[in-house]
Amino acid sequence: MDLTTILAVLGESWWREWWAWGMLAALMGILELIVPGYIFLGFSISATAMAGIFLIGEPVAGWLPEGLPALALVFAVLSIVAWVALRLMFRLPRGQVKTFDYDINE
Repeated sequence: MDLTTILAVLGESWWREWWAWGMLAALMGILELIVPGYIFLGFSISATAMAGIFLIGEPVAGWLPEGLPALALVFAVLSIVAWVALRLMFRLPRGQVKTFDYDINE
């Protein structure tokens, strides 16, 4: 099965389907469990937001652009916003410094 056959089965605008963004969100969530660091979690949150937008339908998704590059830009902006929000939520309290009193190699 080649790429043109797969795209013909999925249709031309499969990236405007909620299930495609939901699958991406699940994949990014699994990657966050394997490689923690809040990066893939930001991607997962933004993919979930995109899935929610397309699941609600035309009243909300109607303002989104049609093409894949423009949707990728919206996804990237949502990812940056999610990543910044996660950084603000999980940072150390102001004025607190992380210090270590022992070395794990001793």
